[in-house]
Amino acid sequence: MRVSLQRAISACYPNPAALLLGALCMMMVGCATVKPPPREPQLRASPWEAGELIKSMAQRREQFRSLRSLARVDYAGPDGKGNVQEAVLVQRPDRLRLETLTFLGAVLIVTVDDQEIIGYHPREGVFVRGHRTKKNMLRYTQIPLELDEITALLMGLPPVDTSAGWRQEGNALVFSANDRKRDVVTFELQMPVPTQWERFNAAGAVELRAEFSDYIQTPAGLFPSRIQVEAPLQDKKLEIRYQEPELNASLSPELFSQQKPAHAQELRLEALGG
Repeated sequence: MRVSLQRAISACYPNPAALLLGALCMMMVGCATVKPPPREPQLRASPWEAGELIKSMAQRREQFRSLRSLARVDYAGPDGKGNVQEAVLVQRPDRLRLETLTFLGAVLIVTVDDQEIIGYHPREGVFVRGHRTKKNMLRYTQIPLELDEITALLMGLPPVDTSAGWRQEGNALVFSANDRKRDVVTFELQMPVPTQWERFNAAGAVELRAEFSDYIQTPAGLFPSRIQVEAPLQDKKLEIRYQEPELNASLSPELFSQQKPAHAQELRLEALGG
């Protein structure tokens, strides 16, 4: 009988869409490496120079390579609302480990590397394995992006190709592909850090939007401790609030894969319904 992904995880999550970030149950190693959040920054009155913004985006992509943090994730959508405690490991561009935590322990462990995505449901003893495709990433993260774009977004980096064609509109950079508007990144603060990113579909509607706020000073640079992601066409919203994020920690490649426990039932993600 065909097994559905909905059935495999329904016992753990009354609201499956609240999995938006799935997450990682691992010990947080090391001390906090950030300072307390600063006072609410002032908005910039005059436009930035386009060259400064492009340079800042390129520098930040070089500065932010990995992330380890606990996070509070709140979800709202047509199917309801939910919130979970998460722990997140990111190694850009193609490593991700997410684990959802409860007072009874982890209820979901998701790992992604350059080969595959794995979702382990400890309570049901279900081990789900699949190819690392955009469709399969969406199943476990609810974020309609490729892996390298998801890892960038989770680190406060707009998933934009800065080598693509662009133009400046006030304090925003508009990136185009095939003569149509593709991405818009807005910079509204006194420092050249992004405050909003929007991705447009072929019809010109906003497909995905992210807001970056509550910037804190870290050894790697200013980091947004609060990221709000919205899919307006699906009426879905997600808010991620990081707690003591550690940037550029050394993360072992073994953290981003899993071995099937002997007792677990293995399923192929591509064969699941839902």
